[in-house]
Amino acid sequence: MANNYSDSSLKIFSLNGNQPLAEKIANVVGIELGKSSVRHFSDGEIQINIEESIRGDHVYIIQSTSNPVNDHLLELLIMIDALKRASAATINVVMPYFGYARQDRTAKPREPITAKLVANLIQKAGATRVLTLDLHTVQLQGFFDIPVDNLFTLPLLAEHYRHLGLCEEEVVIVSPKNSGVGRAWVLSEYLNATLAIIDHHIDESGNEKGYVIGNIIGKTCIMIDDMINTGETLAKGANVLMTEGAKDVYACASHGLFSANATELLNAAPIKKICVTDSIDLSNKATPEVVDIITCADLMGDGIKRIHENIPMSPLFKF
Repeated sequence: MANNYSDSSLKIFSLNGNQPLAEKIANVVGIELGKSSVRHFSDGEIQINIEESIRGDHVYIIQSTSNPVNDHLLELLIMIDALKRASAATINVVMPYFGYARQDRTAKPREPITAKLVANLIQKAGATRVLTLDLHTVQLQGFFDIPVDNLFTLPLLAEHYRHLGLCEEEVVIVSPKNSGVGRAWVLSEYLNATLAIIDHHIDESGNEKGYVIGNIIGKTCIMIDDMINTGETLAKGANVLMTEGAKDVYACASHGLFSANATELLNAAPIKKICVTDSIDLSNKATPEVVDIITCADLMGDGIKRIHENIPMSPLFKF
């Protein structure tokens, strides 16, 4: 890895959340990853040791809080505390994937707002800034009282599909649920494509039936969501689209969790290709056969350099 970044006060550390992405980001910035170790004792306790001086440095911790979510979150909190006690000038948390983000409201009586709790924990531990990628809802930035930069993967996804020649009049961008219309609309603008929505209703027999709002007959459809967890939303959506006359179905999402039996479900679905970023480490995880992984390292590495050099972040939101 090249070590050519001129300012030695910038340090990047990685925990267990996504080591491969951390190495790519450090390479984009032009520095070596900092030296640290993470140990798990036999009773489950976590011990972290920073193995170099970071006094007065501006430190960036790269950690996706994906499965095992609680271990990765606690690693992050312990690392923040260690950096604070070692006199780091600033502690910048880089979270390509923000776990617990879906628990952002009280949907039923007596439910917690866990996303806010996690934000509080990160702040109280000593973080001074957060850099993240495609939060479940952008309003989560307001849960923090420290600066939060939420970068978007839509430009990366749009470039991927342009490279495949999937754009303009023969392509329809599809939101597989009503709540994702805004995201689908932005991608349709990038690709100069039309927009459709999959909606569902309960018939007289009590069965859920999906239908399409928009013209997708004979067209190539690209479904987009913020994350793929169990895969049910995309699998159902693909079946609805093919039933309604779509030519081909593609799917994409910022974060590929692929939990439960998602791999088997998506392998059986009529989806030609699924595109996700490497915000979650999938190197040791079973994924659907049709998955393409694109990297967000350049985007996040550029974000780190801009924050460190006090350069505006706004160019990263244009494409």
